[in-house]
Amino acid sequence: MGGAHGNDSAMSMNGSELINCTIDHQIHQYLFAGAYILILIVGLPSNAYSLYHAWLQLRARNELGVYLLNLTISDLLYLASLPMWLQYIFLGDHWQYHEWLCQLCGVLLYENIYISIGFLCCISIDRYLAVVYPFRFSAFRSMRAATLVSAFIWLKELAVGAIFFHHKVLSVDATKQRVCFEHYPMKDWEHPVNYYRFFVGFLFPLFILAVSYFRVLRAVGKSAGTQSSQKTRIKHLVTSTILIFLICFLPYHVFLLTRTMLERNCEFIEKIFNYYHFSLLLTSFNCVADPALYCFVSESAQRGIQQAQQACAKVLCCCRQPEDNGMAISGRLAVTATKSSEVATNAEGRTGATMVTLLKPMKPSQAV
Repeated sequence: MGGAHGNDSAMSMNGSELINCTIDHQIHQYLFAGAYILILIVGLPSNAYSLYHAWLQLRARNELGVYLLNLTISDLLYLASLPMWLQYIFLGDHWQYHEWLCQLCGVLLYENIYISIGFLCCISIDRYLAVVYPFRFSAFRSMRAATLVSAFIWLKELAVGAIFFHHKVLSVDATKQRVCFEHYPMKDWEHPVNYYRFFVGFLFPLFILAVSYFRVLRAVGKSAGTQSSQKTRIKHLVTSTILIFLICFLPYHVFLLTRTMLERNCEFIEKIFNYYHFSLLLTSFNCVADPALYCFVSESAQRGIQQAQQACAKVLCCCRQPEDNGMAISGRLAVTATKSSEVATNAEGRTGATMVTLLKPMKPSQAV
């Protein structure tokens, strides 16, 4: 999907635009089908588990739970559209349903990118305020503020998605296949949408994410009271978050901007088609990565993962787990300082040094 110049010779067939370029869609049959099936198999249970722990954090009045809940709902809505995309792919990129269903599935697919980016950005700001300014900006780290920000993100992206319900999104190619949410060449009306997506939807949040987390790294590095193992886990989390953000979203937006600026003829489209669609496929893995990074932030979730890992090890390998499980599982990388498990105190009143304590033992009724 993208944006580009319309063609004056574009014709319509049964209400659909005619694609003037000959496009080979084999990448969809050979790569997208398997990837979508894998994403469904992994994404559905992991996001269901994420939904459960987001609800537990909401019960604990943790504003982070609001962002986690909305992020998970966005991912689940996208996953709900995958069966229709799979059928579309299995039929050789031929859409058999009404155009409004194509519009809906396309909006769920593409707007999930920017809703996810928005909530990842919110989580990064929340962690930044929690670690760098633990005693200030409490009004911004409240359930009310998180709810208002979440509503703004949804309304903003729904407004962008509504644009596509006012335009034709079905096209007919040379083989009479009805192609969904793809225009070749792109249409003029898509240009401003794509520029908005690149600069406002991607580049600006990436800047906020990078600044927030680098400040978190610096604060943790200067913290005299934080244990070295905790510092390592936080650094791994920060690095993993930025890498996943870049891997899932950067390639697609580079090709989106390239198409918007340079796509003028079929020769260019044929050269960039596979690269562009592979970058689009990478965005889908975000809904699998989100639970790994942001769901398992609680001690109860980590204990559950440890117990599951230990049970699998006993069954498959008959191996004893090391006594020190502090670094036993990669899920521990997701030890962000949640409201229920983070304490920031002044280690020395004279020096003003800040000590960040993570994973403070909680009462059973507080565990989230």
